Formats: sequence, C-alpha cells, structure tokens
Amino acid sequence: MTVKLVVMYAPPGDASAFDEYYFGTHVPLVARLPGLQRTETCRVVTALDGGEQTYYRITELYFADQAAMDAAFGSDEGKATSRDYRQIAPPGSRMFVAEADG
Repeated sequence: MTVKLVVMYAPPGDASAFDEYYFGTHVPLVARLPGLQRTETCRVVTALDGGEQTYYRITELYFADQAAMDAAFGSDEGKATSRDYRQIAPPGSRMFVAEADG
C-alpha cells in the first residue's frame, strides 16, 4: 500500500529566505532518498474556512509502502534529510504518515 509522508511547515519568519534554502538545499536532499517515488510541494495561499493560516507550505513524499519509507529514512541520505528538517522547520511544523486508499 502506497504511503506518503506529509510535511506541513508553519509560517517562517522570513518566507523568502526559507524558500531559498528549502529549494536550494533541502529539496535536493529529499530527492536523494532511496525508494522515493515522487514528491509534491505547494505553498498555502489561503484558508477557505476563514480561520488562521497555520501552515505555509505542504510537502508530500510518496513511497511504495511503509518498509520503503522506513528504509529511506534509515539510510545516510534519510538521516541527513531529517537533520536538515529539524534545522529549517519553523516551530509548529508537523509531519504525518498517510496511507493511500486507492
């Protein structure tokens, strides 16, 4: 069953600096994850429910299954990606694992 890691980044203090680092350094680290099938990232532009816009960017990393994701993040590339996430993620950022239903 396909699984994905969903990363929800809280708004950074300096969006331009965050995006420059994110696309210039973090995305290339993510791209080297073994077993990664595809990645999607988007910037949140509005909260349709009228509530607070609590997230700035959402990124999804797709893997064949949980074992493939575990192997990816157990690798040297995965460890480097995880370390970098801890350095760049603004406070309030979250990560979830989701299973695709179909």
